[in-house]
Amino acid sequence: MNFKLKNIVIIGGSSGIGRGIAESFIDKGANVCITGTRESIDDYDEEITENIKKCFYRKLDLSETDNLKNLSLPFKNIHTLVCSQGIVAYDRKEFEIDTFKKIIDLNLNSVMASCSFFHENLVRNKGSIVIIGSGASYHAVKGNPAYSASKGGLLTLIKTLAEAWAINGIRVNGIAPGYVATKLTEVTFGNEKRYENSLKNIPLKRWGLPKDMGEVCCFLCSEGASYVTGQMITVDGGMSLS
Repeated sequence: MNFKLKNIVIIGGSSGIGRGIAESFIDKGANVCITGTRESIDDYDEEITENIKKCFYRKLDLSETDNLKNLSLPFKNIHTLVCSQGIVAYDRKEFEIDTFKKIIDLNLNSVMASCSFFHENLVRNKGSIVIIGSGASYHAVKGNPAYSASKGGLLTLIKTLAEAWAINGIRVNGIAPGYVATKLTEVTFGNEKRYENSLKNIPLKRWGLPKDMGEVCCFLCSEGASYVTGQMITVDGGMSLS
């Protein structure tokens, strides 16, 4: 796959799965702009790799979607938009309505806002969109009603946008990761007992890496997937097989 001269915007690309996706696109020659909520990419705990140094960084807090209007990109044309923003709350906080609304707003509503904001640009370039869902797009996650509802909503959002925007030449797909070692899932992989228990449910006997998701994302945005739209690809090491 070659993305030379292609411009990629990754919302939430500053950490976790989004950062892994950025690494994969850089490997393949793309120009990549990643966003995050902090002032600088240096403000994140994760290692700043040579690939990440090649990315443009923009601060973008989508707890207020109007902030999209102030986003200044380093390039005029966009060929791919990746929506990788997302949060989760633990200790049954998601049963509290204020927390529920906050998570729905970021995980679902801001994704729609991002897709709408970049729609005209993507139409000009017959671009593609990849939205990062979750295994929770298909089943409930115990104790996380907001996270589950938001990721389930993304599944049907992908299908709806794919159907609506196909006439414009825009393809819309998603990825449903299984367990991936990121800051968001540290509550599980950082606990030895929970981590070992989780491996029992994964036929490939390992957690995914952010770059595993990146390679699938690159495929979905490539010419090799030019006839694929409206699909959520599960990338979970076989966890959903049983």
